[in-house]
Amino acid sequence: MQHYPAAWGHYDVCKSQIYTEEGLTWDYMACQPEATDMTKYLRVALDPPNITCGDPPETYCALENPYMCNNECDATTEELAHPPELMFDFEGRNPTTFWQSTSWKKYPKPLQVNITLSWNKTIELTDDIILTFESGRPEQMVLEKSLDYGRTWTPYQFYATDCLDAFTMEPKTVNDLTQRTLLDIICTEDYSRGYVWKNDKTVRFEIKDRFALFAGPRLHNMASLYGQLDTTKNLRDFFTITDLRIKLLKPATGATMVDENNLSRYFYAISDIKVQGRCKCNLHANSCVFDKGKLGCECEHNTTGPDCSRCKRHYHGRAWSVGSYLPIPKGTANICNALLITPSCLPCPFCFVSAARVCDNAMLRCQNGGTCHHHQRCHCSPGFSGVLCERARCQGPEECDDQFPLTSTNVVLLVFPLAYFFRGFVVMLELTCS
Repeated sequence: MQHYPAAWGHYDVCKSQIYTEEGLTWDYMACQPEATDMTKYLRVALDPPNITCGDPPETYCALENPYMCNNECDATTEELAHPPELMFDFEGRNPTTFWQSTSWKKYPKPLQVNITLSWNKTIELTDDIILTFESGRPEQMVLEKSLDYGRTWTPYQFYATDCLDAFTMEPKTVNDLTQRTLLDIICTEDYSRGYVWKNDKTVRFEIKDRFALFAGPRLHNMASLYGQLDTTKNLRDFFTITDLRIKLLKPATGATMVDENNLSRYFYAISDIKVQGRCKCNLHANSCVFDKGKLGCECEHNTTGPDCSRCKRHYHGRAWSVGSYLPIPKGTANICNALLITPSCLPCPFCFVSAARVCDNAMLRCQNGGTCHHHQRCHCSPGFSGVLCERARCQGPEECDDQFPLTSTNVVLLVFPLAYFFRGFVVMLELTCS
């Protein structure tokens, strides 16, 4: 197995200039934006919307000590309020800031909350999703994902103190997964058990452990992972989202029985949510901008769209394609090529033509002694110019009309002009009407 350094595989350059036999030209490469903290760009929604504590004000007791009731929540006082945005603020403050739900005052009716994180953009996850709870970790929870902006949802992972009882699923951990079963949806008890909740407040969805099934324990063989992502669409889609939903189904109780005489002990409180990822740009952009409340790729390779998922206008010389991580280390850009349309075309109303071939030695011959160079342009003899060397250059102030050789080819060129200037290149297109 070939190993690569951890820094390998950033794909942070989309193109570079190189010298060839024909001069300075562009060399295109697959590229992607740098991974970053994606919580800076999300919108959060709670269901039910009135589930946040503080309206009316409420006093809470500690889970481990029902007689320690000094935690007050009041939405009208900034120091005592616990709004949803405190799940995403800077965590260096003291005391810790956190969102908090109402207490389980309507027991035995379930205390359930949906927390939906939306980006209005397709993103690719690059690190573990981490939830940090200030209350005890929930006894039952589901993490779900959407790939269609919240229209449909699929589970990412189930969490419970007892997977069989809660979800009729055998308990597993990420370490039970293999390359063949990586896409399996599991229920884990690792993040729900244990009454001494202050020792570990986090709940994880392990992205890197899944990456390690292909890249090795320390992710040194990223080439193997990128190769799998390149060739297995289901695997690539597994780590791709537009939205996340955290379904809190049962709060920590710390015991087998709920203390109905002190329901203010039971609630949810989250101090931090971490989501690391990058904009999905289909390997056609190395930067993503947040403008007017929306994320969008700054597309290269003649592509366009929020995800660079289509060719720009006039660049449909071949069908759009996602970039490729392979071959190592630059990948394949799969750029969109120029395509021009003739202004008129008889007898057919529309003629799409290829911009790849300007001249050849059959139908599009260079005239008047000119030679065809790589099918891209004619090298004309002295005294002649034009795409196919069909025009005589004026040698003085006199008119040049009589110097235009009236060959059958030039008659066609006069009736159906096919020469266009596109980004500084002169392109002659062969009619393809049928």
